[in-house]
Amino acid sequence: MILEVSLGILGLCFIVSSYYCFKFAMTILKVQEAVETSLDVIEEKHQNISEILTRPLFFENAEVRQVLKDIESTRSAIHEIAYSLSKNFSAGPENE
Repeated sequence: MILEVSLGILGLCFIVSSYYCFKFAMTILKVQEAVETSLDVIEEKHQNISEILTRPLFFENAEVRQVLKDIESTRSAIHEIAYSLSKNFSAGPENE
């Protein structure tokens, strides 16, 4: 009798924990997919910003120069964020 009750409680605990493990795993996969999609957009925008920064500047205003420096620092920050987010994603079993 005690064995059946213990197995019932253990089975119930297993079902509940399995449900939450599955739910948590699906959440992690959705977040990873969203981050990877965002990284693709960041990469595209990084390339656009890099292309713009290579063009010569014809306006010698100090404010324009400051905006150009701000764009450069933003580009660097975006690149660092993308690198730090993507370095932990494994591309396959060889990275484990």
